[in-house]
Amino acid sequence: MSQITTHILDTSKGRPAQEIEVSLFFNENNDWRLISSGRTNQDGRIGDWLADEPLPAGQYRLHFAVQEYFERTGQESFYPHVEIVFKVSAGGEHYHVPLLLNPFGYSTYRGS
Repeated sequence: MSQITTHILDTSKGRPAQEIEVSLFFNENNDWRLISSGRTNQDGRIGDWLADEPLPAGQYRLHFAVQEYFERTGQESFYPHVEIVFKVSAGGEHYHVPLLLNPFGYSTYRGS
């Protein structure tokens, strides 16, 4: 399993948010470098977008392109995208970053 994983739950529908493009960036010398991208599966998850090896410590950013999802599901929304910036420590820990999403709000936390 990738060291960084995510999933998206559409809390307005009570279901996983499928087929959302998610991009993962690493902050290298104050410049965001794209590491990987993919789309959420039928369970709203991305778990296999990185090799199973330790990542460098530092700041990472997840970019969730949610506008297309809301348009496809016929929901009016306020946010065209959501970005979450977080820190990875040395040591090869697993980082699960869920996104709880609805058309007019979102929240996140460090999952397990």
